[in-house]
Amino acid sequence: MNPAFSAHLVNGPFGDPGLYIHLHWEGRALLFDLGQNDAVPLADLLRVTHVFVSHCHMDHFIGFDRLLRAFLARDKTLVLCGPPGIIDCVEGKLRGYTWNLVDNYSFALEVVEVAPTGIRRAVFPAAQAFRPEALPDLPFVNGVVLEEETFLVRTAHLDHKIFSLGFALEEKSRLNVDTDLLASMAVQTGPWLGELKRALREQAADDFVVTARWRGKDGVEQQRDFSLGMLRGQLVKETRGQKLAYVVDTLYSPENAARIAELASGADVFFCESPFLDEDEEQATKRHHLTTRQAGLLARAAAAHKLVVFHFSPRYAGQAERIYREAHDAFRGGGETVGNVFPDPHGDLRG
Repeated sequence: MNPAFSAHLVNGPFGDPGLYIHLHWEGRALLFDLGQNDAVPLADLLRVTHVFVSHCHMDHFIGFDRLLRAFLARDKTLVLCGPPGIIDCVEGKLRGYTWNLVDNYSFALEVVEVAPTGIRRAVFPAAQAFRPEALPDLPFVNGVVLEEETFLVRTAHLDHKIFSLGFALEEKSRLNVDTDLLASMAVQTGPWLGELKRALREQAADDFVVTARWRGKDGVEQQRDFSLGMLRGQLVKETRGQKLAYVVDTLYSPENAARIAELASGADVFFCESPFLDEDEEQATKRHHLTTRQAGLLARAAAAHKLVVFHFSPRYAGQAERIYREAHDAFRGGGETVGNVFPDPHGDLRG
């Protein structure tokens, strides 16, 4: 089964945080955090439609300027989601430049500010010199900050002496077409399968008519009608979707641990910060960060299938294998089968 999305760390484990997620079949991408992102090719950066920022410390937000420069002359609206205060942070960034020659630009930046009590929004149109315009507030329900037809993104507010957002990308239950059965029906694939899946997701009635259209070898368009009831559970079967979780810059506390375990529950891949070795737990606590052991324990509590640790302190240069090993040992402590925690930091990590 081909994955719906794949992810890779923007930088190596000692570099600025950033997770690039390619949404297969949609030709677009999501980005978690805005650390230094020069390693992302411009063509890949321009596929991004939504950016999710954990918090606005420099190593998580300094890549904003490159992103803005890439999109500035594009006819697009880029959505940026982050913690309380991010609208002011974005406005401050934008005020650092002069915008007297962009009145004919159609680019806009929509900023979504997520507080525990609700979601505040503003749009910054380039043509208006990026002066902010308030958008209607939204409720914050079940941690969801983005929901589309096939996936959703949840967040949790974590304690880093400020709010630091953790994120989870969850594919909704996957609808898989039995291609052998389709061939036996003498019907070909096409856009109609997307319409069929949409009807199934919307729980349309069994008598809903689905029209299959395709072109034969002679180029002539053909079509057949089916009732949704004929296809439900036969041609299309429902399976569990993928899930990725991303957590950075947080204190190891009972409250945070509970929120992280819920957010990352059952994740195929759990990307978790690990700035400090276990022997430096006191320093980690002072800095409101995690240790290698704590990252492993959180992944175990979440019953994640694979743990990827990153965001290592430069004090441990040359000791990456030790960091991986400590996280691995804590993760395996439950005796369950676990995933590999030694990925290529620039490689393709699939659930």
